[in-house]
Amino acid sequence: MEQVRNIGFIAHIDAGKTTVTERVLFATGRTHKFGTVDDGNTVMDWMPQERERGITITAAATTAYWRDYHVNIIDTPGHVDFTAEVERSLRVLDGGVVIFDAVAGVQPQSETVWRQANKYNVPRIAFINKLDRVGANFAGAVESMKQRLRAVPVPVQFPIMDQDKLQGIVDVIEEKATMFQDEGDVSPLEQSVPENLLSTLASYREHLLEKAAEADDVLLERYLDGGEISAEEIRAALRKGTLENVMVPVLCGAAAQNKGIHALLDGVIDYLPSPVDVPAIEGAHPVSGEMAVRHPDPKDPFCALAFKVVVDPYVGRLVYVRIYSGTMKSGSIVFNASKGTQERVGRVVRMHANRREELPEAYAGDIGAVVGLKNTFTGETVCDQDSPVVLEPPQFPEPVVAVSVEPKTRADQERLDEALRKLAEEDPTFQVRYDSETGQTLISGMGELHLEILVDRMRREFAVQAVVGKPRVAYREALKQPVRVEGRFVRQTGGRGQYGHVWLQITPVDRGGEFTFENKIVGGAIPREYIKSVEAGVREGLQNGVLAGYPVVDVSVALVDGSFHAVDSSEMAFKAAGSIALKEGLRRGGAVLLEPVMALEVVTPGEFLGEVLGDLNGKRCQITNMEGHSDTQTLSGLVPLSELFGYATALRSLTQGRANFSMEFKGYQEAPAAVTQQMLVRA
Repeated sequence: MEQVRNIGFIAHIDAGKTTVTERVLFATGRTHKFGTVDDGNTVMDWMPQERERGITITAAATTAYWRDYHVNIIDTPGHVDFTAEVERSLRVLDGGVVIFDAVAGVQPQSETVWRQANKYNVPRIAFINKLDRVGANFAGAVESMKQRLRAVPVPVQFPIMDQDKLQGIVDVIEEKATMFQDEGDVSPLEQSVPENLLSTLASYREHLLEKAAEADDVLLERYLDGGEISAEEIRAALRKGTLENVMVPVLCGAAAQNKGIHALLDGVIDYLPSPVDVPAIEGAHPVSGEMAVRHPDPKDPFCALAFKVVVDPYVGRLVYVRIYSGTMKSGSIVFNASKGTQERVGRVVRMHANRREELPEAYAGDIGAVVGLKNTFTGETVCDQDSPVVLEPPQFPEPVVAVSVEPKTRADQERLDEALRKLAEEDPTFQVRYDSETGQTLISGMGELHLEILVDRMRREFAVQAVVGKPRVAYREALKQPVRVEGRFVRQTGGRGQYGHVWLQITPVDRGGEFTFENKIVGGAIPREYIKSVEAGVREGLQNGVLAGYPVVDVSVALVDGSFHAVDSSEMAFKAAGSIALKEGLRRGGAVLLEPVMALEVVTPGEFLGEVLGDLNGKRCQITNMEGHSDTQTLSGLVPLSELFGYATALRSLTQGRANFSMEFKGYQEAPAAVTQQMLVRA
């Protein structure tokens, strides 16, 4: 198990993750020719939508072998709309390779994936890619890691450049240079470091030794005494610092030209953890809640986390799992501890993008896929029934954009329901709901591109012809001021009546706060058995606000008083009273509309700065930062999501197609009066 590496390539969109993965597969002999994103023939981007658009949409897994080490690789998307793929991959990976563009350095989505890796405490190494591009700046990219990520980068290589061309790479540990020929890594020449770079080497080596010494007390003593430190000792110290997440070894190259890939693979083996190097996984007993630990040992009770579900047209449902302990065999019975049900493992397979290799069994520390688990979904734990445990599932953001989708014909209706069900199984950030008021089926996702891809898949994979409405923003409603309100539900008919009477204290809380319901009844004013009904009525009332029918957020409710009738009171009456009181409270407390706000970053050539700024001002953008990098300008700001539909096209028109942007969900804020009025008219 010490010779297993579970790694993922993570980065901003277009930093070169898929190209690096393709070169790694070639270097390890897994493939025998290069695939390129531009030609649409890469192994890892196998979906038609990925090949047409030249982007990664779904995280693809594969396995390669290097220096007798078994390396499980996940190539993740870089686009913010598919950030859930990164989230669930990082939840199960032991280490990460973060790829940076040598020209742009740290970009917005780089920061997002870095934060995700921090959340799961994933050790990382960095690869500065695209050193073959005009304007590439290795030192600048390393500096941006310090400034924007608050990281401690430790370059173990630096490039030999000649007029924007990558000629070779200097190994700071071995103090040797590797000079590339036209075919890149295939037949490089080792030689001594050029004289004009000796001072640069001395500077990098001093920094390297300092950081290595900080990670190892024995080396620190020798370093302070001026003693010699061997290359093996330096690597061991860097590995220790990387596993403790106190430093990030930095390598470099140009994946498109196949330069630096062999050294990157060595870095994966030398610095990133094996399953036994990471802490044992902890989980809770599904019934008692007691904490349990599972060690990465094939002899321990079996335990695995399902982190991805794919509906394969040939074999049916594929569930990707990370095995943390024990052994999983084809044909065995496993226990879904999250649901308390048994499942049969049909077949165990190892994935190579969309191709499968059958295995008799898979062991602790491995990543594989299972055919036959019919009721296991993303984030659920499968384990040994005699030693049940539930592992912490990955957390996913809430969807922010919704569109209506209607079948074109009656025959399409059944296929549409089936397609939506299967797509929702695969993607935890894709939600489907039926709006009973409008009679529409609404699908929600992380952005326009996300929904566009899903609709395209419905048409191609499931042959569903559907009419898609315009994107709708997922607004919310909130309370402006605290209010104390009465809710009374009284019905008197011929026989037994209905009586429910409550007083609620409704209070606004900070944006993004959790809803809480508190029972403050004293003296038995309302019997205990009706409290849950009041809460159910309040929660039901929160689903549809009083302004435009959007869900209500950022409130807390306390049940403070009320009364009951010995004969006529019922659970239904108190549920209705709770809902009535909540609606009245929202009306009297000044309900306000909240709109989703995105953190936007635009990178544009300096000559178009004025046009871009003018356009953003018209979109109610709050500019938060502006900085220049050589001849480009980077703008950061907060913009309401409703203003950003179609922004990609608008930005291309303004800048002759030379600018790009990225955005991520920031939070909700109060909408201006004009927007609220517009939504009220629509409602």
